[in-house]
Amino acid sequence: MSGVKQALPIEFSEAAAKRVKTLISEEENDALKLRVFVTGGGCSGFQYGFTFEEQTNPDDMQIEREGVTLVVDPMSLQYLVGGVVDFEEGLQGSRFFVNNPNATTTCGCGASFAV
Repeated sequence: MSGVKQALPIEFSEAAAKRVKTLISEEENDALKLRVFVTGGGCSGFQYGFTFEEQTNPDDMQIEREGVTLVVDPMSLQYLVGGVVDFEEGLQGSRFFVNNPNATTTCGCGASFAV
């Protein structure tokens, strides 16, 4: 096997990982992981969701960065391939978001999308 690093189907940005690490530290529960998921709904057809969970499922994809874990279920992953889970702070507050190349349209707040 060669030393070539295999690309992951979705990325977990350094900014998002650092924010997750801070939030987990505040909760004082090192078992927590950030789960990103896609559900039907929102003004564009699908919407992103983020939650903290201790448990994972055997078929979940897990990506570790900065000592924390991002978890994605297989159904959601198909809509997120090539995307980046990121975090930003600005005048309108702070938020996790997905920079998703598969989204053909998004709503104004960026929480929902269509493919």
